[in-house]
Amino acid sequence: MASTNKPLAFCSDHAGIDVKSDLIAYAQKRGFEVRDYGTYDRKSCDYPDFAHAMAEAIEKGDHDFGIAVCGSGEGISMALNKHQGIRAGLVWCEELGAMIRRHNNANVIVFPGRYITINEAEKTFDTFMKTEFEGGRHQIRIDKIPVKK
Repeated sequence: MASTNKPLAFCSDHAGIDVKSDLIAYAQKRGFEVRDYGTYDRKSCDYPDFAHAMAEAIEKGDHDFGIAVCGSGEGISMALNKHQGIRAGLVWCEELGAMIRRHNNANVIVFPGRYITINEAEKTFDTFMKTEFEGGRHQIRIDKIPVKK
C-alpha cells in the first residue's frame, strides 16, 4: 500500500455518499486512518463546498491522498483541480487507477458514484494506493501543469 502515515481525506456530494461511505469503511479495514470532509447525508448539496475543504487540507499538508466521489465524478474533479496542489484524476477501472498514479502522480482519486460498482471502486482504490509514481519524463510534464504568472 501507499507510503503515508497521514490520514486519507474523503469527500463527496449527495450522489457519491454511498460509494464514499463504503470506501471509508474499506480503507479503515486496511489500516488507514481517515478524515471525512462531507457531505454526511443524501440531502442535495453542492460538491464544490466539500471539494474545496478537502483540497485545502491536502495543500496544507494534513493529507497525502484524497478520495472524492460525485455522481459523474466530473464536477468534483473540476473543483479539486482548481487548486494548485491537487492532481485529481477521474477513474472507473483499475487500469486508470494505476495510470493516474504511475504517470500523473495523482494525489486524489475521483470516482463516478452513479457509474461504478462498490466492488470496482474497492479494487481501483487498492490499485491506486499500491501504485508508485514513475517520475522521469512524467515529472517534467507535471512540473508544467501549474499556471505560472
